[in-house]
Amino acid sequence: MSDTIPADPVAEAFEAQRDRLRAVAHRMLGSHADAEDVVQEAWLRLSRQDAATIHKLAGWLTTVVGRISLDVLRSRQTRPEASYDDRLSELVVTLDDGPAPEDDAVLADSVGLALLVVLESLGPSERLAFVLHDLFAVPFDEIGQILGRSTAATKMLASRARRKVRATERPTGTGRDQREVVQAFLAAARRGDFEELLRVLDPEVKLTVDTPSGVVVTLGATKVAAGAQLSAGAAAVGRAALVNGLPGIISWREDGTPLSLLTFTVTDGRITDITAVIDPTKLALMALPDHR
Repeated sequence: MSDTIPADPVAEAFEAQRDRLRAVAHRMLGSHADAEDVVQEAWLRLSRQDAATIHKLAGWLTTVVGRISLDVLRSRQTRPEASYDDRLSELVVTLDDGPAPEDDAVLADSVGLALLVVLESLGPSERLAFVLHDLFAVPFDEIGQILGRSTAATKMLASRARRKVRATERPTGTGRDQREVVQAFLAAARRGDFEELLRVLDPEVKLTVDTPSGVVVTLGATKVAAGAQLSAGAAAVGRAALVNGLPGIISWREDGTPLSLLTFTVTDGRITDITAVIDPTKLALMALPDHR
């Protein structure tokens, strides 16, 4: 956002905090556009406040950004599609041309981006407690004031969030191991081997397909395997890719425009999550590699 803030002591103090506030909001929301909106709203609230009544500007602004972000997160629970387009545009997709010695380093470099995906699994209060305390060292008593909870309850929220993040943040197995599981899945889908599909799918696997008419979610290995047998064509002619460090498949039409993007999460040797984007409008938002 290019809004010009008049030069005065309060504005200068705010500008000194802007990058940090933007980082807080982005970690909370996973969207650059939403983070910019939150920071701008924080400035508007500050401009309406008597600065003389603020004893610690950095803390006051963090509290305001936290509260606004919390409201945005809660609104997403009733409007799950909110800011989805922006999050899609931030995916980092690169072609994966085969095993390489630096493969695990590529996955390690993606942890910062992958964390945003992990944070999506947290409830709004958990996410705020974890982000503010673990990533930005905000004291629990201040976070509790934002949430309207006691310090002890806030610590418990952060602890619960931390356990969830640790359970899902780090990939299990090397990138090569994960790719082998995905390749086994794709081969089984092409052959129509239902039993092999069940072997590589976690019993509670979740398939999310972003179609032109909306998002469709399928739960459970049996249903996902049945669908995979019927829709293996696009993946069969696709190229292996890394999507925020996770194994994926990207396919193109004959004219070179993207046809589909599949992303797989592998845990303990089984696929636990598959995300497929087949909506041309959504695919156009992404910085996808060219077909070659």
